[in-house]
Amino acid sequence: MIMVRQGPIGLLAVLVTVICLLVYLGTTAKNAYSLPSGVSGAFSSSRGGAQGASNPAAKVYGKDYRGRSKPADINRVTNSTLGFTKIFVVGLPERSDKRDAIALSAALTGFDVEWIDGVRGTDIPDKAVPFGVDRKKLMETNLGSWRGHMNAVRRMVEEGIESALIMEDDMDWDVRLKAQLEMIATGSRKLMTDLPETYFPSHPKTAGSGTPASPYGNDWDVLWLGHCGEPFPEDLDENKGLAEDDPARLAMQRKYTISNDPSVPPRAQVKGLADFAAHPERTRFVHHTAAPICTFAYALSQRGAQKVLFDLSVDRLAGPFDNALAGLCRRAVGAWPELARRRAASAAAPGSGSGPAEKKLWSEEELRGITTDRGDRGLDAKCLSVTPPVFFHHKKKGLLSGDSDIQTVGDGGIREKGTTENIVWSARNNLRNMMLGLPMESQY
Repeated sequence: MIMVRQGPIGLLAVLVTVICLLVYLGTTAKNAYSLPSGVSGAFSSSRGGAQGASNPAAKVYGKDYRGRSKPADINRVTNSTLGFTKIFVVGLPERSDKRDAIALSAALTGFDVEWIDGVRGTDIPDKAVPFGVDRKKLMETNLGSWRGHMNAVRRMVEEGIESALIMEDDMDWDVRLKAQLEMIATGSRKLMTDLPETYFPSHPKTAGSGTPASPYGNDWDVLWLGHCGEPFPEDLDENKGLAEDDPARLAMQRKYTISNDPSVPPRAQVKGLADFAAHPERTRFVHHTAAPICTFAYALSQRGAQKVLFDLSVDRLAGPFDNALAGLCRRAVGAWPELARRRAASAAAPGSGSGPAEKKLWSEEELRGITTDRGDRGLDAKCLSVTPPVFFHHKKKGLLSGDSDIQTVGDGGIREKGTTENIVWSARNNLRNMMLGLPMESQY
């Protein structure tokens, strides 16, 4: 073995090289990404909180972030209500622990919330239970959860609120939520603008010119941002038999794809019902709603709120709130094949003119036939979802029994560290880091 003695300068050079390499590897492992969209800079600007602390304009969270999207009106999603008129959080008044956490998380992320008191099912008299509910089969906690959500929906209708984000009180989100919403708004606009007139049987499609009233676009009723999981509509049992070139199938399977999204967990660790293995790593979709499970967080337009108040309370209630809301959306997209067939038949009939483009609304007779056959009753809900979702249920550190106010869980166990599935830079787990300007901690 030949020993080579290094001089002081040589040793210093080697040491500096090693340190630089370690620093590079440490910062690159969790922050190496690229986005094709205009907001890629918003995600990549914070390679740690220290940079954001010294340069507030570079932070991807907080009230200082104003967005980087084009057209610029999409950046309204970065305002204090995330581009909606209001943000409501539904929760039992006695769960002060959840209210404290939501208040701090929202303030540090840069948005304002208003509380809607949750309701206990035992406080709802039989006379107030909607038609169709078997109280013996529906848990009292589910009944209370339904009423809490409906109180938020009713407030929208009473006050004429144009749009509202409604979330449950144990929600978590990525600290880069506003940048995520920029891309989601771009996607929701695209999907609704490109949806053919055929699938607007009960109201005319909004003209595409001009600035939309909402940064998320026009014509949507429900925007489902947080759920336990859902399939894509073309994979629902009632749609699997549609031919590949069926117009309705082609319409419902359209997706706005967000590629190389660093706020999406590694594919093997994403939770949900879609086949994530069939798609590239770090991919998120904005798509037509199929049948989500859980109502973690969802937005309603004023028209959507009216439909929900009618379908899930005044007229009837078909099961727990999340299943009933999913049913409203599922029935709507499930009617698309029949809408397409009837529109094609109408266009081919003698004296129909140049085709379906001339016809903006369905006749009462046609609409009655569709709604009778498919059970949609003309509500024609326009629902969009985000998969993987950007809001998810946080399991806080402490008693496991605190995870749910609907079901009994935990057996007295203790959780040492909070966790949230599907969220990379958890706001709940980065509260201290956001306050102190420290680097963000990744869950993956």
